Amino acid sequence: MKNNHQENRLNVQESQGINRRDFLTKATIFGAGLAVAPYAWASAQAQGGNFNAEMKTRKLGKLAVSELGAGCMSISANYGPPADKKEGIQVIRTAYEKGVTFFDTAEVYGPYTSEELVGEALAPFRDHIVIATKFGFSLDGAPGLNSRPEHIKKVVEGSLKRLRTDRIDLYYQHRVDPSVPIEEVAGTINELIQQGKVLHFGLSEAGANTIRKAHAIQPVSAVQTEYSFMERAVEKNGVLATCEELEIGFVPWGPVGMGYLTGKINASMSFDPKKDLRAGFDRFSPEAIAANKPVVELLQQVANKKNCTPAQLSLAWLLARKPFIVPIPGTRNPDHLLENLGATGVQLTPADLQAMETAFDKLKVHGGRMNKAQMAVVES
Repeated sequence: MKNNHQENRLNVQESQGINRRDFLTKATIFGAGLAVAPYAWASAQAQGGNFNAEMKTRKLGKLAVSELGAGCMSISANYGPPADKKEGIQVIRTAYEKGVTFFDTAEVYGPYTSEELVGEALAPFRDHIVIATKFGFSLDGAPGLNSRPEHIKKVVEGSLKRLRTDRIDLYYQHRVDPSVPIEEVAGTINELIQQGKVLHFGLSEAGANTIRKAHAIQPVSAVQTEYSFMERAVEKNGVLATCEELEIGFVPWGPVGMGYLTGKINASMSFDPKKDLRAGFDRFSPEAIAANKPVVELLQQVANKKNCTPAQLSLAWLLARKPFIVPIPGTRNPDHLLENLGATGVQLTPADLQAMETAFDKLKVHGGRMNKAQMAVVES
């Protein structure tokens, strides 16, 4: 049974709507979704979207969160040095002031520094927000997957300390560990839930079969996977349909195509392989960037009609797909944050969505999601 403290926390939620370069060299398998660069977006005030739109609430399973969350990885674990601490805290607190109640981080971001920043930034509002973090990698010694029960029980204590909290609202397995049955992982999370250290269970980059097995042991509240207007794998591999069937929330990372759908990336741009994970992605080769230009042009055409930016349209599109989808765009810049949040004021009709699908169906997306090493730890 949940203790009184845990029950009170749930009631509050229901009432709400290492050196980075060295680490990347050692742990490229941790993959995209661990890094989203700051993009040269235009000032939010200068471009469309209803910035006074009220932030609505959505459900991830039984967990109530804001319809747009905040991905906090890029503030502390980016392509290059982390943002200034004060700047990072400002962005996170501004998000909260603008109605965001769902904040996403992970122990591997930094590693550790993202959780520390999130914990400090959100401490004054802890009882009014939802924090999601992740486990599943060995960060001591040789990097790799590790979801052994004893490891999970150890690392949760570190995350709790860094986040300055006594409970983690949503605890994701960051990547499925094939050496540990998912039933054991789910059982371990169940123990942590009984202890009040964790409130809800999530999976990241898991396949439909794994989701079902885990959900049978401990209800899964959310599944996190890359999903955007140009990345549709979850529509085809059964993951999105499984979430809908089992009433599991879905949290897209990379909701603006890791920056490509902002329209600010072109074939002449270069990506530093020592600082930018995208340098190793087929989709960000000069050839693929040029070949995928029609996707951005389509978004720009619709965005012009809706008086918004392509980035806002990308987020609005995800919100319109399913009522249980909660995107988590990330940024370290207050203006970029306001632009993201303006997406909640972009209304897409069924006719708009159908027209976008009809046009997209005529296009081909060039290049894969990530490189081979990173895709090796993504369940197909």
